[in-house]
Amino acid sequence: MPHKTAPAQPFTALVLAASRRGPDDPVARLQQKSHKCFVDIAGQVMLERVIDTLLESQQFRTVLVSIEQEELLHSTARLKAWMDEGRIAFVQSEGTLADSVMAAAKAMDAPFPMVITTGDNSLHTPQLLRDFCESCRNSTSSIGVGITPEKMVKDDYPDAPLAYHRFSEGAYSNCNLYMLRDKQALASAEAFRGGGQFGKKHARLIKAFGFASFLYYKMRLKTAADFLMHVGRRFGTTLSRLSCLMPLRPSMWIMPPASN
Repeated sequence: MPHKTAPAQPFTALVLAASRRGPDDPVARLQQKSHKCFVDIAGQVMLERVIDTLLESQQFRTVLVSIEQEELLHSTARLKAWMDEGRIAFVQSEGTLADSVMAAAKAMDAPFPMVITTGDNSLHTPQLLRDFCESCRNSTSSIGVGITPEKMVKDDYPDAPLAYHRFSEGAYSNCNLYMLRDKQALASAEAFRGGGQFGKKHARLIKAFGFASFLYYKMRLKTAADFLMHVGRRFGTTLSRLSCLMPLRPSMWIMPPASN
């Protein structure tokens, strides 16, 4: 087995696993689960798959899981083993995404740089995470957003049911990967106080980023890089796109079976 070395700059990983809709989430309801991220996909619980990928990438000194109760991280044998071994740690989720991110940052003495993802984001691979983290190290921006060009996704997975953010030079799929380099970057978490899904919920985009940002986005007046630069200025920081070149696990298109 080849020798694996520690990354030059390890990150804190934050997995946002709390559920907005709980058992009423349509995916959770398929298998009668309390959370979407506890649904079994292709033989593995989604949250386990997310954590397994983070650990296998060997980019993270700490993996924090933000969820409602610590007991939920003992609800499967694998999650319990990771907790008992100290490979993952519980952090109490809060009422909004913004407050959950801030609570996680306060829970550690040295939380930065921090990579944030979600507990139902089971499309990542270890190599994608390694590439993303290396892009973060090479970037000077305080905030990084992982995106993949539409063409790259459709070339490999033409039937992938993804939505895209469209800009003047092309469209991109959001990889649900974010990097906060320092405490100053925490200001960007305020954008998610009302929730995410800005591509679908334009009122949230206007509230979070302002009406000018909405016009730039809706009318595709800026490139992705220029739009993110504009958004970064609203928070008094720098924000850049970080391309993810291996966005998907093909097996993840297998839908979970309904429980009897």
